[in-house]
Amino acid sequence: MIDLARSFLFVPGDRPDRFAKALASGADAVILDLEDAVAPDRKALARAEVANWLATNGPAIVRVNASGSREFESDVAAIASHVAAVMLPKSERVEDIARVREISGGQLSVVALIETSKGVANASRIAQEDGVVRLALGNVDLAAELDIDPSDDMALMYVRSLLVLASAAAGLPGLIDGVSTEIQDLDRVAAAAAHGRRLGATAKLCIHPAQVDVVNLAMSPSKGDLQWARSVLSADGDGATAVGGHMVDPPVLARARRLLARHDALSS
Repeated sequence: MIDLARSFLFVPGDRPDRFAKALASGADAVILDLEDAVAPDRKALARAEVANWLATNGPAIVRVNASGSREFESDVAAIASHVAAVMLPKSERVEDIARVREISGGQLSVVALIETSKGVANASRIAQEDGVVRLALGNVDLAAELDIDPSDDMALMYVRSLLVLASAAAGLPGLIDGVSTEIQDLDRVAAAAAHGRRLGATAKLCIHPAQVDVVNLAMSPSKGDLQWARSVLSADGDGATAVGGHMVDPPVLARARRLLARHDALSS
């Protein structure tokens, strides 16, 4: 489901009592978090809890600790034999991805979380590395490094567009946009998700179950989108024509087909 997933919900890896609730939230994908959500003295406990859960319940995505941390190799090794994918924080180099693949014997795919300026600079290379299945934006960490407000849509517009292009050039599904820190203000979450979608993101990270439904809606084809696609595809011919006063040519037809195919896949 990683390719099609619209919502990715984090849940702390040391809180197994919340795992089932996260799965029942309606999120397309759940991320069992061994990194930021877990205190340093609970890392080993969280790793054991996640490995135990995966052994009987998987699949899931696991955010491990960053390459270079003392927890990284133990995290990857603990989940390598289970049905899981790795979210690799602070992905900056292709060597980071290669190390995940090496430790896991090529078993683990990687969602590369781009959340540093070095990661942004190397995003195109990272996206094309063997084993990478999607890019995600770590907007809060990146904004802190750049000394900007992560909730300012304009401030990270360039980065979002760059990661969307890097994903497309590598043949990956659309970008997973970063988190919205608002939990109660779902209108702000919906607006942020819609902004990311306009730039080409097709999913968003969630930090609370309350965000899932609005994110799923924003990242799904709208009724208007579907109506447009069907009207375009109902036009005769494969060359240039006109529908509703607008030119329709092969690229437009291709977009309409992709939109309907995504809708059908999400509905199945």
